[in-house]
Amino acid sequence: MNPRLVFWVPAVLRLGLVAGAAGIVWWMAGAVTALAFALVIVVTLLVVQLNYLHKLGEWLNDPKSGKLPDGWGAWTDVFARLYRLRRDDERNRDDLTEWLARFRQAMHLLPEGVAIMDDVLFLEWCNPAAERHLGLTLERDKGRRVTNLIRHPEFIDYVILGRYEQPLTLAIRGRKLVVQVIPFENRRQILVTHDATESDRIEAMRRDFIANASHELRTPLTVVVGFLEIALADPGLDAETRTAHLKLMTEQAQRMQRLIEDMLTLSRLESDEYPLKRERVDVHKLVEQVANDARALSNGRHQIEFEVDGPDLMGSAEELRSAFGNLATNAVRYTPAGGTIRLAWRRGPDDLRFEACDTGIGIDEQHISRLTERFYRVDKSRSRETQGTGLGLAIVKHVLLRHGGKLSIRSTPGKGSVFTASLPNTSLQG
Repeated sequence: MNPRLVFWVPAVLRLGLVAGAAGIVWWMAGAVTALAFALVIVVTLLVVQLNYLHKLGEWLNDPKSGKLPDGWGAWTDVFARLYRLRRDDERNRDDLTEWLARFRQAMHLLPEGVAIMDDVLFLEWCNPAAERHLGLTLERDKGRRVTNLIRHPEFIDYVILGRYEQPLTLAIRGRKLVVQVIPFENRRQILVTHDATESDRIEAMRRDFIANASHELRTPLTVVVGFLEIALADPGLDAETRTAHLKLMTEQAQRMQRLIEDMLTLSRLESDEYPLKRERVDVHKLVEQVANDARALSNGRHQIEFEVDGPDLMGSAEELRSAFGNLATNAVRYTPAGGTIRLAWRRGPDDLRFEACDTGIGIDEQHISRLTERFYRVDKSRSRETQGTGLGLAIVKHVLLRHGGKLSIRSTPGKGSVFTASLPNTSLQG
């Protein structure tokens, strides 16, 4: 129905009723009484309308849907519409508040820094990541100019000149940050920061790994290729020389094989495609096997002892044997003939421990923190003489990490070293 008709038809009907009632009074009591009667009715209606206007004004001062008055006549429809509008507005406001809370939660959880600035670079809001990256505090720095908070010449030039097409890389607070300003709306800008420190470190590790692996493989390959060229160029080599060359080529080929096997082992340990498969590990049997392998490598040059005074555990027997074996092998390789090597499995105060103690050459303190890096060697020439790949302790570290453990090293140059593989008590065999 036409809204105008909805309003005017009832209004005209009410006026008609007033006029009709006044006419009846005129007929019964005369014109003066009828006019007085009509005036009273009109004044009453006017007072009612003014009263509803007053109530509407009071409600507009504090518009809540629960405070809307009941109407009469046309006011019934007016207040009903206002009620629906207010309920819709409250519902929309609740939805907006919920979405705003979700947005803030998402912004707080983002690893990227997000800061909102106005058109004159005053800080309006930032998330915790931006606070960490840029050294800001929202409560303290809100309303301050960002270029006064981040006193970096390159950043100031980047922001003031407005060349936002490409991100800017900065070194701030010891971290490498990639920052970019994104204009939005007419008077707002978003400053986005990304911490590239870790990705740069991983990229550097990748480059170093490739370079070191290439270097390690190049030497034995050069030896093998050189001897093959000699053999092809001089088919008349005597048997003794040929045998010596074949022996050296075999040693270098085995060295390459060990290197590749260790690299594949490391790759498998770091891959999510090979989750840890826990099984019951007979520790006495495992340590005895490790000790026997160490005796075979030593070939009688060392006194090797082992002791098992601890419980069995749950873990990967293959991985733990690789880790414990690498510790025992290093002890043999870096202990002069006549030295003593002790292997022990025992329960610590709050952990389980495998210890490899030796009376070897020892390690300077400056090298200990880097021993688990790939291809890191304290003495490269000695490592090659002992046929080490430079990956053994890196394998130990990753095996222990997969089992929730850690490696600790104590060493005194000239007196020996103690390598301790600690595993949590949660690894105990139930």
